[in-house]
Amino acid sequence: MGISNLLTGIAVLVAGIAVVCNLPPSYNPLMTAAQKATLKYLADAKLQTIESNPKQFLGKDLWEKKGAVIMAVRRPGCSLCREEAAELSSLKPKLDALGVDLYSVVHETLGVPEFKPYFKGPVYLDKERRFYGPVERRMLVTGFLRISVWRNFISNWRNGVEGNLEGEGSILGSVFVIGPGKQGILFEHREKEFGDYANLTEVLNAVNQIRS
Repeated sequence: MGISNLLTGIAVLVAGIAVVCNLPPSYNPLMTAAQKATLKYLADAKLQTIESNPKQFLGKDLWEKKGAVIMAVRRPGCSLCREEAAELSSLKPKLDALGVDLYSVVHETLGVPEFKPYFKGPVYLDKERRFYGPVERRMLVTGFLRISVWRNFISNWRNGVEGNLEGEGSILGSVFVIGPGKQGILFEHREKEFGDYANLTEVLNAVNQIRS
């Protein structure tokens, strides 16, 4: 009877954790609420090129003249991140026609060479992780208890996107559309879970608001 009660208790506990993990992010006590970034916060980001002699510059240099679409990559080796990068890259012809640049930033350089074939734009290092803030959000092991995450993984697997488990993958990423000068942030997508891609229609709608 004692073992039976123990197993029942464990089953109830696991079921409870699973229920909490599958709550919408806004109601999930295990997830940090997203906080919108200000233009100045991103503009002051200290970025650098990824090469043997890196060049440093400020975040505002990415969009100041023409505007830009910027992806903050959760983990370069992640197959889900690579798939989102490929989806955003499918917009490149339209972005080029509108004169808007496409960039990505990473918080670590591990896996960047393998990530680049999926992304049709420069990749820069954001050591301060400004494009992941101002409040960093993380999804830990409990993320794998979310049904929607498993749906995302299955879809990704069926699409044949390759990846690995190397690097820091708990920090959630984002996608921004920022207009030139002081036009500001026109679109801000904060990843709510693994595989939560930015909506391409919404990205393009924001891009079409850019005034040169």
